[in-house]
Amino acid sequence: MRILLIEDNAELVLTLRQSLAALGIAAEACGDGHQADALLREHAFDIVVLDLALPGLSGLQLLRRLRERGDSVPVLVLTASGDTHDRVLGLNAGADDYLPKPFDLAELEARLRALYRRRLGAVHAVVQVGGLAFDTLSRRFSVSGRHIDLPPREHDLLESLMAHPGRPVSKLALAQRLCSADAVLSHDALEVYVHRLRRRLDGSGAAIHTLRGLGYVLEADDAPA
Repeated sequence: MRILLIEDNAELVLTLRQSLAALGIAAEACGDGHQADALLREHAFDIVVLDLALPGLSGLQLLRRLRERGDSVPVLVLTASGDTHDRVLGLNAGADDYLPKPFDLAELEARLRALYRRRLGAVHAVVQVGGLAFDTLSRRFSVSGRHIDLPPREHDLLESLMAHPGRPVSKLALAQRLCSADAVLSHDALEVYVHRLRRRLDGSGAAIHTLRGLGYVLEADDAPA
């Protein structure tokens, strides 16, 4: 799961990124509304966590722009504690959920995972590509009903591709998904993980194809490369 955290409180951002990273959730952060709008135009995220009080462009303005251009990415709005007005404005502008500040990390994680499952299509969705299946609740992969274990980074890589079956995911997005909060994964290292994963998927009915200039796409292995 790759999220964009749009929040201008640097201390809160640092705490959240570290805590989410420990849970296997990659979070990119941005504290300015205009910069966040540009990021959302150029990159795909699984979920957006949005504070309404932002410099440059307000959270509500950003949310309205996002929906006006047809982007359906789930948005979790952070609101001031007990502020019903902010919650109503956010939901009316296209937010999918809200969470009042201060909040508990366990509740934030639960809401993020619920939104992620909903994005994949069901409360308990199993995504299928060829003979490869991914249970979004248990986060387990299987091939023809047989569970397969993957090292953490290969698991995260395959989960990121499985979240967008048949659609290209950029190398930058995948590298950011696999890196820690304070480390960068090189494209060469990413290619090594892709190569290892391709070998593991051999015979699964699913394959990772390279799309020049676009990134990687996970498709049934009889799909054109």
